[in-house]
Amino acid sequence: MNASDFTGRSVIVTGAGSGIGRATALAFAGRGAGIVVADLDAKAADEARAEIENSGGTAVAVVGDLSEQPVVDKVVTTAIDTFGSIDVLVNNAGIMDSMSAVADVTDAEWERLIRVNLTAPFLLTRAVLPHMLGAGRGAIVFTASEAALRGSSAGAAYTTAKHGIAGLTKSLAVTYRHHGIRTNAIAPGATLTGIRLDIDPDAPGPQALMPYMGNAGQPAAAETQAAAILFLASDAASNINGAVLPVDGGWSAV
Repeated sequence: MNASDFTGRSVIVTGAGSGIGRATALAFAGRGAGIVVADLDAKAADEARAEIENSGGTAVAVVGDLSEQPVVDKVVTTAIDTFGSIDVLVNNAGIMDSMSAVADVTDAEWERLIRVNLTAPFLLTRAVLPHMLGAGRGAIVFTASEAALRGSSAGAAYTTAKHGIAGLTKSLAVTYRHHGIRTNAIAPGATLTGIRLDIDPDAPGPQALMPYMGNAGQPAAAETQAAAILFLASDAASNINGAVLPVDGGWSAV
């Protein structure tokens, strides 16, 4: 059997309406998986679903804020009702901060970044785990960031949230490795996506961080990140667990 064949398996992809999430959903669908397209943007989610179906795949869209428990429950229920199982969870959805330094981070920015980038994937993972445990198998892949590996790739809130994702990845890997569940993450560097950036270049955070950004190199295509996610979820990576894989053109090595 082809190790990258996902025929008969179901995959939840968050943030699947655009960028890395959309490329990931299309990649899994192209290898036979049924896809739950989860996104906050209803139009983007429906367009991604339609693109998968027009390419001969199977997909269903769920719209809502994944930091809200009822939306999490709807995603899981939809996956089970539609496909009968949850084989892969890709926790990809996230937002950028304004690259604010700690002294300049507002309560609102902090709470929003932590809620969307760390709490939401925790909630969905917690909701999915009983189904994977019942099946005795599953793969979870997070989209972390270069900011999960260093302190010079984003603002304080984003960096803290992505460090949390790296810790959550490793905790899950250790806790559930004897239950047939693997958990890994990619750490993208600069990538061509539609993620919104709202940065004041004269603020203390960007002033401190910008000198490091020249090491980022050429931005990757979203499909490059999707290929790494698909690999980590595939049987080809059956002995990889707890890894945070840089997909950054060597930025993390500089």
